[in-house]
Amino acid sequence: MTRTTRSLAALVALGLLPCGALVRASSDALAGARAATARYHDVAAAEADGYIDIGFCEPGEGCHYLNPALVDGVFDAEHPEILLYVPNGEGMRLVAVEYVIPLGLAATAPEGFTGDADVWREDAEGAGLWELTVWIWMHNPAGMFEQHNPRLQ
Repeated sequence: MTRTTRSLAALVALGLLPCGALVRASSDALAGARAATARYHDVAAAEADGYIDIGFCEPGEGCHYLNPALVDGVFDAEHPEILLYVPNGEGMRLVAVEYVIPLGLAATAPEGFTGDADVWREDAEGAGLWELTVWIWMHNPAGMFEQHNPRLQ
């Protein structure tokens, strides 16, 4: 959870802001993630910014491009550690982002986007990470925060 979101949550708890402020904060964070990653529809731009193809493509999720410099134990909606791509006729298509935090840096699930819809997975891929997939570039009928997208099976 970002400092701004924590501040809004505190104001809502004190009755100084309506609950809708938190919904807007979450929507704002998702919009920020989309705006910040829009340039990565071009894989070359992602690679220029430090994302590398780690050779891990999972059915229903896509091919993982990791930026090792971002794996720091901090959730930042605008700087996902992983970009998820699927091959298409012209190269790769950006479909989702993934946030990861090493288990050793967080004993419990991290706080991410406002609300309880973004359930973090503990070591789901066997890499010793808390993981959160967000389908901001392809609709996922199973839900925005679900790990796998049935459209990619």
